[in-house]
Amino acid sequence: MSEPNEMLRGARERTPSRRAPGEHMSRAELADAICAWLWDTTEIKYELDGHYIAKLERGAVRWPGAAYRSGLRHVLDVAADNELGFYPPSGVAVAEPEPTPPSMLGHDDLIHASDESIALLSFAEESNVGELTVEQLQADIERIAQSYLRTPTRPLFAKSRAIRDRAFALLAGNQSPRQSRDLYSAAGWAITMLAWMSVDLGRPDIAESHTRTAWACAEAADHDVLRGWIRATQHTAAFWQEDFARAASYAEDGLRYSAGTARLFLASAASVDNARAGKPDKARDMLELAQQLSVRQADSEPGGLLLCTPERAEALWADTYLAFGQPEHTSNHADHSVALFEAAPYTLRNPGSERMARLQQAKARLLLGQLDGAIEAVEPVLDLQPEYRVRPLIHRLAEVAALTSPYARTPKARMLRARIAEFTQLPARRKEDQT
Repeated sequence: MSEPNEMLRGARERTPSRRAPGEHMSRAELADAICAWLWDTTEIKYELDGHYIAKLERGAVRWPGAAYRSGLRHVLDVAADNELGFYPPSGVAVAEPEPTPPSMLGHDDLIHASDESIALLSFAEESNVGELTVEQLQADIERIAQSYLRTPTRPLFAKSRAIRDRAFALLAGNQSPRQSRDLYSAAGWAITMLAWMSVDLGRPDIAESHTRTAWACAEAADHDVLRGWIRATQHTAAFWQEDFARAASYAEDGLRYSAGTARLFLASAASVDNARAGKPDKARDMLELAQQLSVRQADSEPGGLLLCTPERAEALWADTYLAFGQPEHTSNHADHSVALFEAAPYTLRNPGSERMARLQQAKARLLLGQLDGAIEAVEPVLDLQPEYRVRPLIHRLAEVAALTSPYARTPKARMLRARIAEFTQLPARRKEDQT
């Protein structure tokens, strides 16, 4: 790992901020000041930003281009590159003129600049990231997203964390801006999955910490599809803390990022959030929007838990009608959702959402006085192995158990409650902690 460039950082922190008196210049301010000076000096527009300054300070880049070094010397008021911790790689000329306007450049200067560019060619071509590296990270992300709740959660959690760490380790090196965006995107998807899994493992509060870092990655990658799914994950974390107003605000804000199927999930989720928050008019508006949407999967959507199919959306609509106190509509949408899940190829089915849809079926049946139908709907869920018994599923099963109260004297209802109680004794987190 490269040594941090403390000399550059110290010079920046000794330079007063131009926006906040008494504070030192930020990386973004330093980058803006250098770009402004280079424009005034050369009439050439440079794209230096705070992220590149951060790389310089981390030592990931030890010898920036001549123009940037000149700008740094000017803005930070130092006489030589070595006062900023810059030392040329072997074979690169040290004596370089300050940038001058193009109209004042002579032939000797043009030749000298050309020689400098040739000397820097090998550095410019260097990258610690190959196309296959990024491709493998993306393939690993897709595999985890599509395997989720088909295989035990803990190993997938560890793999997601490894992808996150690998992406950030690569970002500390030298790569092109496009490759940097790809790495930030990979890190963002991995962290988003860590957040979602944290909710399922019973810690939605921890999930929110993950999503803040994921959002910073999405901003660095300028990735709207990722932004949409981060907002969906933030909604989910708030929802399972029963903060429905905050969940709705996340979902509604996420609708600004319209790429991919996250928009369908967000509109559907916002209808549930608002219904549970006591805002039926807003809930109906969101429900109408969701039901009118025509969306298709974006190329960058990993699939699985990070994909909203029509059947997944319809399970959310069933939940909205349940909050409205309309079990007939709940039943209709839950039935249709389950039918669509069962008709889809096994490898494309989202098992977590399918189980939730079956529990919506069960609750609707109980509210409609159909105990046998409720037992039939919940049966596939009760057969689930302990390692897949995530916290939200257990929460929903507890709601099913509560709705059996009117049937409390019947043997079938007592048996159903006993089976639910047994099911909840070995949730996924507890079972996996034992392995």
